[in-house]
Amino acid sequence: MADAPPGPAPQRFDGRVVLITGGGSGIGAVTAARFAAAGATVVVADLDGDRARATAADLPGALGIELDVSDESAVAAAIAGQPRYGSGDGGVDILVNNAAVCDAASFDEISRRAWDRDIAVSLTGSYLMSQAVLPSMTARGAGVIVNVASVNAVGFYGNEAYSAAKAGLLSLTRSLAVGYGKHGIRCNAVVPGTIATPIWQQRVDRDPAILERLKRWYPLGRVGTPQDVAAAIAFLAGDDASWITGVALPVDGGLLAGNGPMTDDIFGR
Repeated sequence: MADAPPGPAPQRFDGRVVLITGGGSGIGAVTAARFAAAGATVVVADLDGDRARATAADLPGALGIELDVSDESAVAAAIAGQPRYGSGDGGVDILVNNAAVCDAASFDEISRRAWDRDIAVSLTGSYLMSQAVLPSMTARGAGVIVNVASVNAVGFYGNEAYSAAKAGLLSLTRSLAVGYGKHGIRCNAVVPGTIATPIWQQRVDRDPAILERLKRWYPLGRVGTPQDVAAAIAFLAGDDASWITGVALPVDGGLLAGNGPMTDDIFGR
């Protein structure tokens, strides 16, 4: 029997600069590692500067910076102040807007301050970061933005402020895709379901079985991992997706496809 033809070569990002917000842990850190392994120069940005630098220290040629994405002046300074991507023919080739916060309070208890913070980081931060990198992308006639949204953007799963921010992020994704496509710039979003990241640890500490219980809602029978989301981000950022823009790609184990447990109850399965 003849040997099977080789599969497609893994996507490479040699010579490209990838900036990842919220890159110090969880999805951001795993995404940073994936891009670095594929040859990219990675800039890890995080509100916790020590965590950003620690993540970057484990990656070849990576840089870790402290950055509050909701601070307009800090964003401008971060983009302009880094010689490897702030001047000349340089610039961010791929921006991953991953930074987010999610207040756990119920809607009738969430404070205005907490509401504003969720919106400021998850939505306004993505606007500020995108606005800061788009001039150099436009000048080069190329660039990619990948926004990390959530299933909360398209259905009710609690956390109203976070959900509103992520819904806005999907709208921003479409707007940038249409508005900047003529400049060779693509903008897409990933829409993760439940992902087992450190952000869940407090809830797991209170309720160790919570992630196990959530599995029944996912057709594929498990919650997601940061690696699942990182793979989708890398696909949308790479040349294999060169004719894909303006999409919201679910990375959710089938959650948004339908309600399996409800169907089982209806039919008594």
